Amino acid sequence: MLLLRPPGVYPAQGDTALLLDALGREPLRPDARCLDIGTGCGALALAAARRGCRVTAVDLSRLSLATAWLNAHLHRLPLRVRHGDLTTPEPTPTDPAAPDSSAPGPGARYRYDLVLSNPPYVPSPRPGPPPSGPARAWDAGPDGRLLLDRLCRRVPPLLAPGGVLLLVQSSLARPDATVRQLRAAGLRTSVAARRLQGFGPVMTARAPWFERVGLIEPGVRTEELVVIRGVRD
Repeated sequence: MLLLRPPGVYPAQGDTALLLDALGREPLRPDARCLDIGTGCGALALAAARRGCRVTAVDLSRLSLATAWLNAHLHRLPLRVRHGDLTTPEPTPTDPAAPDSSAPGPGARYRYDLVLSNPPYVPSPRPGPPPSGPARAWDAGPDGRLLLDRLCRRVPPLLAPGGVLLLVQSSLARPDATVRQLRAAGLRTSVAARRLQGFGPVMTARAPWFERVGLIEPGVRTEELVVIRGVRD
């Protein structure tokens, strides 16, 4: 699917492609409710919408949301966009058209059949997230788990019985920790796909730092991308 991607919006890359492959293997009913967390240009959201899912796309970047909406419009696919951080701006279960200001109340339960996420997972010397700019799409703290740990806590309660989480990350951000946390949250969890790829520009620039802090062995310039699948019984 040809997508617009203006400067400053995370483009569909190898991690997106691996997650799209995993999505293509999921049996989905046509009206499945889907949440795409960190939608970027909307590649995952639109792939789910093309299969008939009712998709809500969330991103912290308003430019990304505008891009995802425009891509949906160009491809004549329905897409609801919400501005906010991770799962915070979800629509309520009784009012899927609730405004962005709606927030989950005490005890609220959201039931999605599918949650997709290609979150920031690149380890960074910066202790917290970037305050602005394109690096928000990849920087994830010194161990790469700044967003991953939050997703592991916040996504499982959003899934309907039988609902599926598909999440992609790098081997540098400890996929074993993601699997362990999701299992502790009650999901049947497995690795759905793996692929080895060379470092891109950001990872290559940080490779000396990765070596110094022990994230990679000296001279290594590859990472394994991993799609983790969690299912709520």
